[in-house]
Amino acid sequence: MNTDTGQDATWQVYLLQCADQSLYVGVTTDLARRLQQHNGQLAGGARYTQARRPVALVWSEACDSRSDAQQREHALRRLSREQKLAIIAGAE
Repeated sequence: MNTDTGQDATWQVYLLQCADQSLYVGVTTDLARRLQQHNGQLAGGARYTQARRPVALVWSEACDSRSDAQQREHALRRLSREQKLAIIAGAE
């Protein structure tokens, strides 16, 4: 997978499950690096996940572009917890 942030990068939208069982939605071009950031192993990561570690990747989806990934992220954020859990269950 291409891990740079240029035109050729593969954008991913993802769902994390935090230690408090809450769900977090984000986008990235490098899931492994971003997960390490969210868990505090690398600098960066969201303020939301800092107090809810450890986090685990429970779902991801490839998107054609950054714009597509951000639109999908926005749509996922608007879903209820139950709807997000159904998406996760459907992927298993």
